Amino acid sequence: MLPLLRIAHIVSGAFWVGSIVFIAAFLVPKIRKVGAPGGAVMGHLTQVRFLPQWLLAAGLVTLLSGLALYWHVSGGLQTAWVHSGTGTFFTIGATLAILAIILGVTVNSPTAKRVGAIMAARSAAGGPPSSEELGQIQALQIRLARVTVAAAVLLVGATMAMAVARYIP
Repeated sequence: MLPLLRIAHIVSGAFWVGSIVFIAAFLVPKIRKVGAPGGAVMGHLTQVRFLPQWLLAAGLVTLLSGLALYWHVSGGLQTAWVHSGTGTFFTIGATLAILAIILGVTVNSPTAKRVGAIMAARSAAGGPPSSEELGQIQALQIRLARVTVAAAVLLVGATMAMAVARYIP
């Protein structure tokens, strides 16, 4: 069972962290730069490819498998282990990942869905976005960019903490 938990944790975590870093560093800045065509890409990713749902699923699998692994390696949350160097670094990593998933659920996913919905409506109507819609899209894209960068920083920090936790006495 433990090998399966580790596989689930590492594979889903790699997808989650890699996707968020790609989105923060490359996708969102490019979408903001190209304007409406970029919004169409975001609409496709959210409405057709269900990117927010994939990221949420990966985050939840990572979180749940990580909590099960944490429970196991801590001997059921033994205080001595939790306060050890290893336990402290795993706790830091878990806390950062939990904060990232909270940002994803409460801010990023709804924001991305809203941008996608506006662009899908525009695409269905067959015309360019109105000036009001453009203003909404730009405000949503700024919010999405900022919070995605914050989530990427949290997830990279979580990954680093967990990568070195075993080596901290």
